[in-house]
Amino acid sequence: MSAPANARWSHVGLNCRDQRATEEFYRRWFGFERARVVEADGSRVVFLKAGPVYIELFPTESEPAFPTAKDGPDNPGAARHLAFQVDDVDAFMEAAGGELEVLLGPLAFDAFIPGWKTVWVADPDGVVIEVSQGYTDQTSAELRSYA
Repeated sequence: MSAPANARWSHVGLNCRDQRATEEFYRRWFGFERARVVEADGSRVVFLKAGPVYIELFPTESEPAFPTAKDGPDNPGAARHLAFQVDDVDAFMEAAGGELEVLLGPLAFDAFIPGWKTVWVADPDGVVIEVSQGYTDQTSAELRSYA
């Protein structure tokens, strides 16, 4: 069964305690820019865009549902992490100059994909962000072996 031809990714919505800090984080480290602001009922929702990917920022004063750790929460119904590809994880982290909170890694996954390397960091609200290099899909033949 396949998805309807017109179904496509739209966005992920994130709750954040400080919209400006969260917007700046995704702008600075991942190239997002403000695409739209919607204000209703005394609340502001900010849409960020990088290429075809959108992040929607909702304001909240709530406390985190679970602590930020490692590669993300394993709670059902919660996103484990957001992931971004870079050309070189080490260069990305060097450019960060210690400004990003590292939760796990960097770890190499050469046993699965030669050159695959990942580090997990946190955004200002504790959302776990995977920064990875070298990921590639399996071939059709490799995927059939997992049927």
